Amino acid sequence: MTLKRITFQNSRGLTIVGHLYPESSEKIVIMSPGSCSDKSSQGRFDVYARSLNENGISALAIDFSGCGESDNDLLTIEKEVDDLQSAITFVRSQGYTKIGLYGNSLGGLISLIAFSPEIQTIAMTGGLTGPMKFDWDKLLTANQKQELQEHGRVTVRDSHNMHRKEVILDKTFFQDFERINQEEILRRVRCPVFMIHGDGDEEERASHQLSQLALTYLPQGSEIKLLIGAGHGFWGYIDEVADLLTKWFLEKL
Repeated sequence: MTLKRITFQNSRGLTIVGHLYPESSEKIVIMSPGSCSDKSSQGRFDVYARSLNENGISALAIDFSGCGESDNDLLTIEKEVDDLQSAITFVRSQGYTKIGLYGNSLGGLISLIAFSPEIQTIAMTGGLTGPMKFDWDKLLTANQKQELQEHGRVTVRDSHNMHRKEVILDKTFFQDFERINQEEILRRVRCPVFMIHGDGDEEERASHQLSQLALTYLPQGSEIKLLIGAGHGFWGYIDEVADLLTKWFLEKL
């Protein structure tokens, strides 16, 4: 498997860094990580890209602005959508004509919002397809809650990330989860969507319920796959997920 480090600009003039896993065909899948994660997604995206490559499909995994190696920025859903749309423009400039999107967790929602007519299919794992309320009082530390109140942002630190030890979330990041208009977003999507979920934790059970409702708005041919026992990280199921994603993109691209 060949890996190339690539860069391109988003519409705001920031540099976005990605890992391109090229194959000779015109098919490519753009991979969007979850909240605060990077283009490797703790090794998951490397496994998925390898499986796609073995079946003749290129892959591009990106760091959203403010994450990984990309330029510094405050994280918002709107900005991540712009980053992904810029990635779509980039792969088209490289000659790819059959484009699929894949997103993990929040990356699934970003992929849905970023849909454009040239996208042939979207797949996601643990993707968010509708509004969800999180108990931020429990999820944020006392220092983070104080930072949010005083400065309108939250710093998330990750000592295990080799490229970036902290990311900074804008206050709108927390508000936007509850403001998601499921019908409005999904009725814009004109391609089949594949939603992989587990039932191993509360977040997956809640997002699975939202995806079941999403099927009433999504195009014909959209599907849900439930992996019994899988949690939101899908650890222990990575190879199975890779097989499911590869089969889907082989069929749809």
